[in-house]
Amino acid sequence: NADYPRDAERAREYGAQGIGLCRTEHMFFEAERMPIVQKMIMAKHAVDRKDALDQLLPLQRSDFEGLFRAMDGLPVIIRLIDPPLHEFLPSFEELVQDLADLKVRTQHYHTLSEIDTALAEIRVKQDYLERVEALREMNPMLGTRGVRLGIIIPELTKMQVRAIFEAACRCAKEGVDVHPEVMIPLISHVNELKVQQSALEAEAKAVMEEQGIEITYKFGTMIEIPRAALTAGEIAEVAQFFSFGTNDLTQTTFGISRDDAESGFLMEYQQRGILKDNPFASIDPNGVGRLMEIAVGDGRSAREDLEVGICGEHGGDPKSIAICHKLNLNYVSCSPFRVPIARLAAAHAALADKK
Repeated sequence: NADYPRDAERAREYGAQGIGLCRTEHMFFEAERMPIVQKMIMAKHAVDRKDALDQLLPLQRSDFEGLFRAMDGLPVIIRLIDPPLHEFLPSFEELVQDLADLKVRTQHYHTLSEIDTALAEIRVKQDYLERVEALREMNPMLGTRGVRLGIIIPELTKMQVRAIFEAACRCAKEGVDVHPEVMIPLISHVNELKVQQSALEAEAKAVMEEQGIEITYKFGTMIEIPRAALTAGEIAEVAQFFSFGTNDLTQTTFGISRDDAESGFLMEYQQRGILKDNPFASIDPNGVGRLMEIAVGDGRSAREDLEVGICGEHGGDPKSIAICHKLNLNYVSCSPFRVPIARLAAAHAALADKK
């Protein structure tokens, strides 16, 4: 897993054979970019959204160029934006408090100029608050995120794909051996993938035609919803690769929140023998592992050369890597610092298989 060129370089030094997960939203959280991202989200009109996306495009393109250069000759799997939009905005509660404080201060103003300025600021903040409230969701982690976000705001993921392929084409012209793989997250139905992938692949082809160069690429998806695992045969007819998002797949399979479980009942569950292991540390073989087995089998029945891997913290866990080996996965992806552990665990799993 690498989100920046420095991470990719470190991972390669440790023996990584590519990037299994680049989380593009992490690039949006940088201080100088956040106001542009917020402008894009809050835009009421298409022209305002386009202006913000036009500002983000060269920034994302530069990030991807660095990744492709660092991974010259190796695959780079780039996940399109995944989290819900509220993560990029101030909290609703903070905005309510700010507005209340401003109204209180306004009561102490005396000059007409001060009052007019304050009232104008109140109107702006009130409008902003209403827009944020409209984006609020009762359960955002199962709400408008991942592929759903790309379908609702297609300009956003099109911008990301344009940035990926403009970067890849530029690097290829410099002699860098690029292998971009675009990953669409949170699929639950094959039709979501059909809608999103067809639009994004058209954008990729348009960029290559503009640049006058053809590069090899793949489009694939994350399997992190039980329904996606159970309908993997259909999905593999569209996707060229799968990556199991085992953190979310564990949450959706068990029906528990990782943050709430690990800070709450999970330790007691382990102490009382209800659960042998923390399922967020090691893959649950009978539940999550079984879903993975179904997805791999059905997926490769539909597409024989289907590339399958996992990304997330499980990718650096020896027990989980042993399960991945049994399922004949192509790769595991983990943080750069866990690459040596993952390589050693993969070697142990392979040797144990020969005994």
